[in-house]
Amino acid sequence: MPLFDSRITSALQQRREQGLLRTLSPVHGGNTAQVKIAKQSFTNFSSNDYLGLANDDALKEAWKAAVDRYGAGSAASPMVTGFSYAHQELQDDLCNWLGFEQAVLFNSGFSANQAALFALLAKNDCLYQDKLNHASLVEAGVLSPATQYRFPHNNTQRLHDLIERNGAGLVVTEGVFSMDGDRAPLANIEAQCQKQSCWLMVDDAHGVGVLGKEGKGSCAESSIKPQLLVVTFGKALGVQGAAILCSSSTAEYLRQYARHFVYSTAMPPAQAAAVTKAIELTRTQQWRRDQLSDLQHTYSSLIGDLPGYIDTQTPIKPYLVGSAGRAMSLANHLRQQGLWATAIRPPTVPKGKARIRVTLSANHKLEEISKLAQSLKQFEFQYAKEDC
Repeated sequence: MPLFDSRITSALQQRREQGLLRTLSPVHGGNTAQVKIAKQSFTNFSSNDYLGLANDDALKEAWKAAVDRYGAGSAASPMVTGFSYAHQELQDDLCNWLGFEQAVLFNSGFSANQAALFALLAKNDCLYQDKLNHASLVEAGVLSPATQYRFPHNNTQRLHDLIERNGAGLVVTEGVFSMDGDRAPLANIEAQCQKQSCWLMVDDAHGVGVLGKEGKGSCAESSIKPQLLVVTFGKALGVQGAAILCSSSTAEYLRQYARHFVYSTAMPPAQAAAVTKAIELTRTQQWRRDQLSDLQHTYSSLIGDLPGYIDTQTPIKPYLVGSAGRAMSLANHLRQQGLWATAIRPPTVPKGKARIRVTLSANHKLEEISKLAQSLKQFEFQYAKEDC
């Protein structure tokens, strides 16, 4: 068997034997609170549509109008003819909203994270990353010419010690961690960076739109301003794409040297216009964040005494179960009750920490949270009986 055939067959077989093989299924309404899969309807607890904007009528109308005005695609990279007035307006709105001099647009958060690290880091630089940072950040650190040091999750003392031993560099953390739903101690980290002459980069993909006044995110709520702030448009804003917020000089540098920016076709201008509309809705419709707050309170009050419950102050509610097999069993149990919540297994999370990643949306109803709580309690009762 040729080398690649053998390697592919062996790797897939290993995943199957470990119970870790992922599957891809087409869904209808994955961007809503009700998803249909194989003609069966489920309440959707697996979407990152925290504010319920992804299928919002006002946002859809803005995108439709922008398609009529700008066409379907950008047709070129930003440095050629792909940068339009719609992109400029989006950049300006991002800066006005989040308080930075410049914004550099990317097609995804993955691209933005990798572009920043690849463009900024050189040989002999030090890169300090939280161990639970997103795969895009960790992979970029491994592939960059810098030396990467990973500190235990949210452990600022360990971060301090690493910098003290190895020298100043770039510190990277998430504002809200995507699998655990907890938050970084940003004020402490920024103070540490200032004291030890480091730059700070914050990936706030899961905080922007949800936290702070007008949804300005983790950094604004913590009263800090990192040198680099990465925000994505595919979570709370309900669209797609990302941006790096930074100083004017850093933005100019990225536009010259970030290959993900220079050599990628720009996002469609209609999409940029839709994101601009999403920012307006996010800033002005506080009721969405208020609804999320009510749902989180209900979730905690109904599920807080269950063994897998983890307390978070964000819409990401991991329910820890331990083994990959038990996570799949719980996911199947929930589906039988008409609830869709994805099992997260290694290698996405560490071995022994498989979980159901429950995410809340402003479009959920209180009775749907109650049904989820009842289903989780049923599973725990059945599991306890089997152990006996």
